[in-house]
Formats: sequence, structure tokens, C-alpha cells
Amino acid sequence: PDSSPIFSKYPSVAADHHAVEFMTDYLRMMVGGNLNAFEIENLMDMEIETHHQEAHTAPHVVSKVADAVPAFGIVVAVMGVVNVMGSVGQPPAVLGKMIGGALVGTFLGILVSYGFVAPIASQLEQKVEESGKIYQVIKVVLLASMNGYAPQVAVEFAGRGGVRPQGAVLDRPPGLRRARAGNQEPQGLNAMSPRVPDSRRPQAPRPAPACGVAR
Repeated sequence: PDSSPIFSKYPSVAADHHAVEFMTDYLRMMVGGNLNAFEIENLMDMEIETHHQEAHTAPHVVSKVADAVPAFGIVVAVMGVVNVMGSVGQPPAVLGKMIGGALVGTFLGILVSYGFVAPIASQLEQKVEESGKIYQVIKVVLLASMNGYAPQVAVEFAGRGGVRPQGAVLDRPPGLRRARAGNQEPQGLNAMSPRVPDSRRPQAPRPAPACGVAR
């Protein structure tokens, strides 16, 4: 697939070697194997589930760290209270400072956990879920193609569970799609404003010609 002229037209797909391997492996099985669509679908589901579990390892570890960080804050608070109990004879100002230090440890543990580590774990999990959608799309397209559906119909099947491209975009050649994508007009208020034809746009007043006096 690295030297394939088909994959070279789509660099974003070729950059994901897991998706390319998933696609080429099952294309090879569909062409040279004796498996039917149901057997290939079962194999795809098992491979997607395995990849899904492996990809969720990092978010799961970060989430466990987020759950454990407040415990360190509690440990700091307990150690601070023990230190205070050993200094009962000190003036109230000194004891108040020591108790405040113990409470700061609890505050930092909660802040780091729910303010930093937990959002990072949620973001990683969201990225993993988004990256796994491509395998479902490839699965649906290949199975639909194996069952004899036209390419446009197979893409419509895949779009039911994710981002659905427009039919006019699918009918264009790949080079024209990229050219149209690069020449898209700006979005926002400028795109919402109606266009004014050139003939109706206000023109700058022309200066009056100088009148010469004949002698």
C-alpha cells in the first residue's frame, strides 16, 4: 500500500497505518479467501474490539491517576494534623498556620485531580472513540461492497453511523474535491451576507472632465 497510486491520492488515510492494514488485510481475505460476509464480519468485530480495548489503556491509566490524586491530599492533611497534635503547646497563631498547611494539601489534591488530570483522561477517551470510527466505516463499506452494492450505495451505508458526505462531493474526482476544499469561501458573517452583483454595487463618482476654453 505504500507505493499504491490509490492510497497516494488520500494521504490522510495512508498516514494511519492501522487503518491501512485493517483495510488491506480484509481486502486480501475477500479476494483470495473462501469466507462469506458473515464470517468476515465476525472477524472484523473481534479485531475492532481488540483494538478498542488496547486503545483505551492510556485513558484508563490516566483516569485511575485522577482518582488516586485526592488520596495523596488526604495523606498530606493527616500528616499535618499529626504535626499539629504534637505541637499543642504552641501559640494559636502557630497552630493556625500548621492547620492551614494541612488543609492546603487537601485542596491541592482535589484541584489537581478534578481540574487537570480528570479532564485530560476525558479528552484522551474522546480521542480514542473518534479514532475508532474509521474502522466501523471501513467494515461497513467492505461488507456492502462484498454483497454486491455499488460504491456510492456502500458509502451511504457507512455514513449512517458517522459523518455523512454529500452526494455531490462523492461524484467529483478526488483531485477536484481537494481543489474545491482548498477554494472554499470563508465561513461566518461574510458567508451569510448576500452577494451583490457588480452591476448593482455603488460605483465611485468619476471626476468631471476639464473643460478647455477655445481661443
